[in-house]
Amino acid sequence: MSENSYILKLACDDQPGIVAAVTTALASRGANIVESNQFWDRQTNQFFLRISFSTPSEVSRDTLELALKPSVDRFDMKVKVEDLSRRPKIIIMVSKFDHAMLHLLYQIKAGWLNAEVVAIVSNHEDARSIADHEAIPYYHWKVTKENKPEQEARLLDLVRDTGAELVVLARYMQVLSNDLSSRLFGMVINIHHSFLPSFKGAKPYHQAHERGVKLIGATAHYVTPDLDEGPIIEQETERVSHAYTSEDFVASGRDIESRVLARAVKYHLEGRVMLNKHRTVVFTP
Repeated sequence: MSENSYILKLACDDQPGIVAAVTTALASRGANIVESNQFWDRQTNQFFLRISFSTPSEVSRDTLELALKPSVDRFDMKVKVEDLSRRPKIIIMVSKFDHAMLHLLYQIKAGWLNAEVVAIVSNHEDARSIADHEAIPYYHWKVTKENKPEQEARLLDLVRDTGAELVVLARYMQVLSNDLSSRLFGMVINIHHSFLPSFKGAKPYHQAHERGVKLIGATAHYVTPDLDEGPIIEQETERVSHAYTSEDFVASGRDIESRVLARAVKYHLEGRVMLNKHRTVVFTP
């Protein structure tokens, strides 16, 4: 018997009966729960729930949302039901350093990431050959102070025209405007080293090497108008030695950035990340 697979995410004020109401509604449509995660934030009294489940093939998302409506109204829930048969569309933005982008493309090809890259956008030509090899449309939009509003408008048009659900900044070395960051809130993931607020600017790994840093790492987060201060999705650190050269620092940093960004994208696409004001709730598998 064929089945449909879905993910349900919800957030609301914590109170008794939420899980019972939701699971009863799902059971009434023949749902079988595959995975369930929940979290109560005591500070904000917010309750977060993620349920992965399957249903008979004739049960549509509209049918599920109708079954859930009494619970949604009763508990004033924010609910999203996602169909897992649908392959999410993403846009990758990159500048000259292509390691994080290449890792994403490989993980998609290997099947670890379920996504379709509908476009690669860059302010340089360096990655065009990679896009051509992968048969992905490539957009070279040089960004200057004068044309930045125009280029960001083109990006918004591209998101709309392609139906992209996520924009991934895979070492895209341009700062998005406050307006664009606000309009795409929760839809843009960035990766950078974890030295911030130290070692800003050019060659952060070289700066860290000069200061004798013993831990290096990377942070993936949602983009907000506050530069590099958006809700954090994933992080990783690695111990380094006094014997490392600055080039060793850079090489380790590239590896960590690639892994952390890929995990953050995977968690987002699988509906495992939920925004909790300035923080995130991440239901890792």
